[in-house]
Amino acid sequence: MKILFIPLFVSFIGFGYSQQLIDSNQREIVFTSVNVVPMDTEQVLQNQMVLVKGGRISAIGKKLKYSKDALVIDANGKYLIPGLAEMHAHVPPNDNLEAHKEVLFLFVANGITTIRGMLGHPSHITLRSKINTGEVVGPRFYTTGPSFNGLSVKTAERGAEMVREQKAAGYDFLKLHPGLTKETFAAISSTANEIKIPFAGHVSFGVGVWRAIDAGYSSIDHLDGFVEALVPGIESMTEQQTGLFGMYVGDKVDESGIPKLMHELKTKNIWVVPTQSLADRWFDADFTGDEFLKDPDSKYMSKQTVNQWIDSKKNLMANPQYNAAKIENFIKLRRKLILECQQNGVGLLLGCDAPQVFNVPGFSTHNELKYLVDSGLTPYQALRTGTVNVATYLNQKDAGSIKPGNVADLILIDGNPLTDITKTKKISGVMLRGQWLSKAEIDAGLKKLEK
Repeated sequence: MKILFIPLFVSFIGFGYSQQLIDSNQREIVFTSVNVVPMDTEQVLQNQMVLVKGGRISAIGKKLKYSKDALVIDANGKYLIPGLAEMHAHVPPNDNLEAHKEVLFLFVANGITTIRGMLGHPSHITLRSKINTGEVVGPRFYTTGPSFNGLSVKTAERGAEMVREQKAAGYDFLKLHPGLTKETFAAISSTANEIKIPFAGHVSFGVGVWRAIDAGYSSIDHLDGFVEALVPGIESMTEQQTGLFGMYVGDKVDESGIPKLMHELKTKNIWVVPTQSLADRWFDADFTGDEFLKDPDSKYMSKQTVNQWIDSKKNLMANPQYNAAKIENFIKLRRKLILECQQNGVGLLLGCDAPQVFNVPGFSTHNELKYLVDSGLTPYQALRTGTVNVATYLNQKDAGSIKPGNVADLILIDGNPLTDITKTKKISGVMLRGQWLSKAEIDAGLKKLEK
């Protein structure tokens, strides 16, 4: 399987918001007349005041006292939700700090306050440190190391060695890509479990989802291996025949196997990052390059990158195995599997694989929420995948919901996301670690990134 990743090679222009962020973190901040969506339960606390001190939510109530020099944000008629997480993000795998900063700003501007980078590079260790100290403004950054795949891991011994190297280097996760064999995967997974570093990502065709589940993946992304696991006689097929994520054999699935798949995922506590936005936009014939060019989000991508994405779509549809009607049914099958995960208690995490084909960093995470709702989740359930669920997954006891004592990662939006999930795109401001970034500053920063 070809691993497609088209990095962003862009130059960073100073956004002029760092001083504002520093200043706002040194004073009290109070939201007035705001509707709070706490996310610990499905409700809206109407017409509240929310006080933030020292990067944390200090108090919530109808009437709160605050200092005379506090930053007061009039949020009348607006809604406050926890910051979102993007659990399958990409930061350019290179040493270009300015390119890193640009991608990070796209995430922050969209209220993405936590990311998990899923194609690591040694520079990301330093970048994570710079973010944590405030030298670089960006979401909380969980790192994976360089890819484990059929090219980087030729032997079981090398696989085990790479695991130990990446643990020692300080990465948070291991990223698994296609091309691993049963032998190399066994060495990687057993060593990772032994030294306690979680592994996540793709499921190699030669490994299969059942072996992946038994080995204890931290998260399986893209629903990779799910469709193939439900196809009778898959053992006699090649990876080329089944296609990426099983797109060419969706019509051969025996859905009676879905309960077993869900039971095993739930029992082994395997989390799932669907990246349905990637599947819908890249695979479905109805979403074309022309449609993406009409998308206002496309202006933040370079012409070269956009052309590469369009060519990728054209090449896919030119494949003799591609059948638009079958692919449409494959997309519906993926949505069914997402809903089955939700209904069977399998943990879902928000992620869309940006920047990747037709997915712009930050913006596409909001598209992913809509695709989850289109799959049958309620808006509240969809929002949990990027808030409460992520906090549980990362063992962040003070994150993912709005309550006193929690970290102040927040998004102020125009409209109730519990009745219309697309309202999460109507951002009036973002708070990151208690630092306030206004809509005017977001708009000014984004303007400088237009290509």
